[in-house]
Amino acid sequence: MAEEALGSGGARRGAAAGERDEEGAVAERGPGGAYHMFVLMEDLLDKLELLNYGEEALRRHNMRPLSRHYFALPTNPGEQFFMFCTLAAWLITKAGHPFEQPQECDDPNAVISNVLSELRSFGRPVDFPPSKLKAGNGEQVCYVLDCLAEEALKYTGLSWKRPVYPAEDLEEEEITEDDAELTLNKVEEDVAEEESDNEENFIDLDVLKAQTYRPDMSETAKHEEILQSTTDAAEWNLEVERVLPQLKVTVRTDNKDWRVHVDQMHQHKDGIESSLKETRGYLDKLHNEISRTLEKINSREKYINNQLEHLVQEYRSAQALLSEAKGKYEEGSGGVTERIRALSEITELLERVKQETEEKGSSMTDGAPLVKIKQALTKLKQETTEMDIQIGVMEHTLLQSKLKEKSNMTRDMHATMIPEATIGSY
Repeated sequence: MAEEALGSGGARRGAAAGERDEEGAVAERGPGGAYHMFVLMEDLLDKLELLNYGEEALRRHNMRPLSRHYFALPTNPGEQFFMFCTLAAWLITKAGHPFEQPQECDDPNAVISNVLSELRSFGRPVDFPPSKLKAGNGEQVCYVLDCLAEEALKYTGLSWKRPVYPAEDLEEEEITEDDAELTLNKVEEDVAEEESDNEENFIDLDVLKAQTYRPDMSETAKHEEILQSTTDAAEWNLEVERVLPQLKVTVRTDNKDWRVHVDQMHQHKDGIESSLKETRGYLDKLHNEISRTLEKINSREKYINNQLEHLVQEYRSAQALLSEAKGKYEEGSGGVTERIRALSEITELLERVKQETEEKGSSMTDGAPLVKIKQALTKLKQETTEMDIQIGVMEHTLLQSKLKEKSNMTRDMHATMIPEATIGSY
C-alpha cells in the first residue's frame, strides 16, 4: 500500500524523539526488552499454525509463508503492512467478528483505526500511537497479531493441556551399560587382531612352530599348550608397553544428556555464588559511596538555592520587564509597518501625478503639433487644386462629348431628310 511521505524538519525531529522514547522504554524493561518482539513473533507463528493460516489465509491470497522473524525485522514496509492487514482481518473474522478484507488501494489510517477498534472491543489495551503500525514491523505489530490470534484460538475452542512425560525405564539403561561393556570388549579384541596383523608387532615364533608342526592337535592339547606358555616375561612386558597406548578407549560424553546439563548447572551455580561473595562487598562499598555523593549533591544544591534566591528573584523580575518591553516593541513595530506601507502608497501616487504633469507641460510647450497642422493644411490645398483641375478637365471632356454627339445627331437628321425629298420628286 502507498505509504505517507515524511514531513519536513519538524516531522524528522518528532520521529527522532519517538525513537529515543522507544530506546528509553527498552532500557527500563531491561537488556532483554529489545528481543521481546522475536519471542512474540515465534509465539505468533505457533498460534497461526494451530489456526491453519497456510490453507485459509495464505493460499486464498496467493502469499508466501511467514519466516521466523518476518514482522520483527524491517525488510519491505509496503509488503509487510499489507500482510499485517490481511492477517489481522482474517484473525478478526476467525474470532467471530465480521471484518471486510482490506485492499491495497484503501487508506492505511482507516484500516489501522478499524483494526485497533476491534482489538479494543476484545478488551485488549492499546497504549501506543496508531502510527507505529504503518511500518508493518516492530513490537506493536507482533503484539496486535498475537492478541488477535489468542482471541481466535479462544473462539475456536482450542485448549492447552498439561504435558505428559514418559516414564523412564531403568532396565533399558542397565542393558545399555551391558552393551557398552560388550562394546569395550569387542574393541579390545579388534585392537588385538590389528596388532597381530601389523608387521612391526611382536610374533612368538615358538608358538607359530608348534601350531605348524601339530595342526591336528585336539582342543584339550591346545588349551594345555596355551596355559603352559614359554613366552619370556620381559618380552611380554615390552609388548604390553608397546601396545598399551593403542588399547586406551576414550568414551565421549553426550552433551544432550540431561545429567551433563544438571552437572553444568551446579557448576555454574557454585561459580556464581563464589563470584557473588567477592562482588557483594565491592557493590556494597560502591553503593555507600554513591549514596554519600548523592547526599552531598543534595545538600550543595539546597545551599546554592538558598544563597542565590535573591538573584533568582531579580532574574525573574528582569524577565518580566523584558517580556513587557518585547510586547511594546512588537506593538510599535506593527504601527511602523503600517505607516511604512501608507508612505509607500502615497509615494507611488505622487510619482504618478508628477509624471502626468510633466507630460502635459511638454505637450503645451511643444510646437510640433502646429507644424503638423500647417503641413496637413498645405497638403489639403494642393489636393484641392489637383481635384479642381481634374474636375475642369472632366467637364471639358464631357462638353466635347456632348457637342460631338449633338453634331452627329444633326448630321444624321439631315441625311434622313434628303433621301425622302429625292424620292418624292421621282
